[in-house]
Amino acid sequence: QVQLVESGGGLVQAGGSLRLSCAASGRTFSSYAMGWFRQAPGKEREFVAAIIWSGDNTYYADSVKGRLTISRDNAKNTVYLQMNSLKPEDTAVYYCAASQRYSGGSSYRGNYDYWGQGTQVTVSS
Repeated sequence: QVQLVESGGGLVQAGGSLRLSCAASGRTFSSYAMGWFRQAPGKEREFVAAIIWSGDNTYYADSVKGRLTISRDNAKNTVYLQMNSLKPEDTAVYYCAASQRYSGGSSYRGNYDYWGQGTQVTVSS
């Protein structure tokens, strides 16, 4: 069982930056692939970024490439999402997720086994 707790969300102006953190419980964190997803009002939850268990490979949605960076610190059981050059369309609740079955990472939300409660990111124009 893994529990995930996100933090770092908030209100920021367009062009600004935020850093989200996701702290995980459990001794097997380093064996999980981790992902970030987001859900805007009235829209489906969508993939943002993923990182494999070792941190060696990362994957991004086209809409965030070059602006958002996912990373992890297995010693701290934490995954991060550095968000730069934010746009109003980035406004959403951001969720981190852990996949035990797909340690190589996945953009499909059905492949993730554990989810955090989400943190709100609001980008004003």
